[in-house]
Amino acid sequence: MSGRAEASTKSGFKLFPHPVLTVVLVIVWLLLVNSIHPRMIVLGLGFGIAIPLFTRRFWPDHPRICRVGVLVRFVPVFIWDVVIANLQVAWLIVNFRRELRPTWVVVPLDITDPYAITTLANVISLTPGTVSSELGPGRRTLLVHSMDVDDPQALVDRIKRRYEAPLKEIFEC
Repeated sequence: MSGRAEASTKSGFKLFPHPVLTVVLVIVWLLLVNSIHPRMIVLGLGFGIAIPLFTRRFWPDHPRICRVGVLVRFVPVFIWDVVIANLQVAWLIVNFRRELRPTWVVVPLDITDPYAITTLANVISLTPGTVSSELGPGRRTLLVHSMDVDDPQALVDRIKRRYEAPLKEIFEC
């Protein structure tokens, strides 16, 4: 390793301080602009590189991905759930005569990794019709609001099975 490369590694400067975040940011950017035009890809790469570089001092640790295969299987499940939830919310909007059954549920957490908990809260909030609201004392529970629930326990079980279990495998080695 050259002296210059060694010095940049020792000082903590890396072009990709969070490579997974870079990839996720590029993908999210392309989804937001709904285009894979080369200019949009280059702009997305710019954001994907710049944002982690400018925010790296706020990240005390790098998230550890323990099981990449589980992550690869989790992403399509999450995207599918977002699509289905969008359709369900759209149906609730056009079917305005139906009485909504909003409810709050407390999801007991088995995960302990801060990145896993944050990802779980974000996944819930990004799925239309649900929002994570509050992390309980000791990071042991998550308060979730859903706009239409017939069985609160079924919602808790679904969150734990579809989201928490895979995230535990992904982040907790």
